[in-house]
Amino acid sequence: QPWSNDILNFSLIPGDPYLFLLTSRLCLREAVLTLYFINYLHWNQNLSTAVYHAFSSLCYFTPILGALIADSWLGKFKTIVYLSVVYVLGHVVKSVGAIPSVGDSTIHIALSMMGLILIAFGTGGIKPCVAAFGGDQFDEEHTNERRKFFSIFYMSINAGSLLSTVITPILRGNVQCFGGDCYALAFGVPAILMVIALVVFISGSGMYKKSPPEGNVLLDVCRCLGLAIKNRWMSSKYDSKRKHWLDWAEEKYPKRLIHEIKMVLRVLVLFIPLPMFWALFDQQVRIQCMLNALLILMFVPIFDVVVYPLIGLSWQIPQYALMTAGEVMFSIPGIEFSYSQAPANMKSLLQAGWLLTVAFGNVIVLIVAEGAGLDQWMEFLLFAGLLVAVCIIFSIMAYFYTYVDLGELDKLFPDKTVNEDEDDLKKDQTDDTT
Repeated sequence: QPWSNDILNFSLIPGDPYLFLLTSRLCLREAVLTLYFINYLHWNQNLSTAVYHAFSSLCYFTPILGALIADSWLGKFKTIVYLSVVYVLGHVVKSVGAIPSVGDSTIHIALSMMGLILIAFGTGGIKPCVAAFGGDQFDEEHTNERRKFFSIFYMSINAGSLLSTVITPILRGNVQCFGGDCYALAFGVPAILMVIALVVFISGSGMYKKSPPEGNVLLDVCRCLGLAIKNRWMSSKYDSKRKHWLDWAEEKYPKRLIHEIKMVLRVLVLFIPLPMFWALFDQQVRIQCMLNALLILMFVPIFDVVVYPLIGLSWQIPQYALMTAGEVMFSIPGIEFSYSQAPANMKSLLQAGWLLTVAFGNVIVLIVAEGAGLDQWMEFLLFAGLLVAVCIIFSIMAYFYTYVDLGELDKLFPDKTVNEDEDDLKKDQTDDTT
């Protein structure tokens, strides 16, 4: 599942110099976390499922916060380091909350929720920064190498997911502590692994290409958008026309910033239909899990323990193969596209925009699956039909989209750098206040 990845993974990226890049994006496996809610916190199934989905959604809404911190304040490297510490603290708090002797049930619930919130902010904040930071290590002319990097990057994510699928249930069920399943160990080991990963990541600090933050990008973008809307709304028929509605902000904001905002908005509009893919992907996984359970009930009485697994796999492998092919063709180009079409000062921000498609996909599932009360087969047909419609809409939108060559920005605006434009903007804003 797209949110239930990564205990830990590294990619060794060829470049000048070599980059040891980690992805520290663990969101706890659904089965273990739900069992923890039911068996340890003694919640019912509905509450456990609702809290899990809320946590999963938060993991994909918080990337906006990480992107803002990286692009506007700390830079990508420091953001990864600091939010990794937040992530580790979240697992430590969660592990302490899973120790029976620490307080009563109220304390356990409070520590568990605090730990999950810290984990969500940590993993969510890191998500957009890691992909963008890896892409920064490649010059613009090395687009093929960068494309291969994003493929290896996504492959390493799923390698971590596979490890978490195998290791976490073993730590919970096969290791006993405090007189029962060892949830404290299952939550604590990822924290230890993350500390090791963080040490390795920091040790390569001198080899990385680090792009400095560009100031408060989001604030400038919001002010520019607000001024453009205000001027456009208040304009009269006697005012000169503008080619684009954002051009109404040219009286105060640099043309380069306005052009960059246009680039980002065009990509974000292109992302609007995409949450439906993740909604169907999530729904498909849920349906297949239910079919798998049904097959077990049907075939175990008939087939022996050796034959059954073969039959189960024969039903599931083609479905998972098609799903995986779709995810690979959708996710990897999406990450690379988001990076290549973003201006230098908004790389993390547009990666966060890409991740928001996952978050809104989860929201769609919650609304339809939990609120509509449809039968499973009706949900499946609904999501499949909606995705077909979305594919048609997206194909039309993509046909009219024109790729942006970031190298053209310097040719269009040769007189000033981005930093000089921002210095002038800050000076203008200071003059306005005085």
